[in-house]
Amino acid sequence: MLRVSRIIKIFNARTINEKVALHNVSFKLEKGDFATLIGGNGSGKSTLLNCIAGVYPADRGSIFIDGKDMTKLCEYRRAAFLGRVFQDPMMGTASDMGIEENLALALRRGKIRGLRWGITNKEREHYKKLLKDLGLGLEARLGTKVGLLSGGQRQALTLLMATIKRPKLLLLDEHAAALDPRTAKKVMKLTDRIIEEENLTTLMVTHNMRDAIKHGNRLMMMYEGRIILDIKGREKQKLTVEDLLERFEDISGEEFADDRTLLSQ
Repeated sequence: MLRVSRIIKIFNARTINEKVALHNVSFKLEKGDFATLIGGNGSGKSTLLNCIAGVYPADRGSIFIDGKDMTKLCEYRRAAFLGRVFQDPMMGTASDMGIEENLALALRRGKIRGLRWGITNKEREHYKKLLKDLGLGLEARLGTKVGLLSGGQRQALTLLMATIKRPKLLLLDEHAAALDPRTAKKVMKLTDRIIEEENLTTLMVTHNMRDAIKHGNRLMMMYEGRIILDIKGREKQKLTVEDLLERFEDISGEEFADDRTLLSQ
């Protein structure tokens, strides 16, 4: 479902501030894979996600989604294939629009708009059912402006919007990191449920080692723009935080020193 081949990304090329963010990164995700991506600050994980989404063009290499070459497509052209949830609960939604209006925008993503009634009664009932399944009482607040929702409610809504059209690939960019621990746990539980029910191919960036181990069927770790660990199946099921840190040190030759990641163990 996703094939990344020898991606290179360089910022400020041929200047004193040149930074090679990605070094020949290659990997594949099969349909239904749920991979977590972890690494210290500056390891390249967010840059990789942004290259897949089309935010940054890759300097070299190729990106295929469901067999289609996305390498040269701009961000909005890839939107028809991707669902994405950001770290900031304020992103991914229109705060001055109502809940049902945001869902309608998500449902029409990639479609040609015409002059017709915006939201039908049948469509509204569909939204109510989807929102009821979230268990947050939002089905009774369809007209409420999204900006009035709590961070957890907004992130849950964004997750629903990102998956309402069953994307070929779901990208989760530390989507629980800005939430309090209790709310983050609820959002992660909801994430697992939606991914499993829809059999979504998913790539989730996280700074939390326990979340990276607990969720998904595959774990990849980045260091200095490279994927240095790729663990899946039974090997991942038996993995512990201590094992992960030890393997990182064996491969990189140094201790894992990202305070944000270590404090979230």
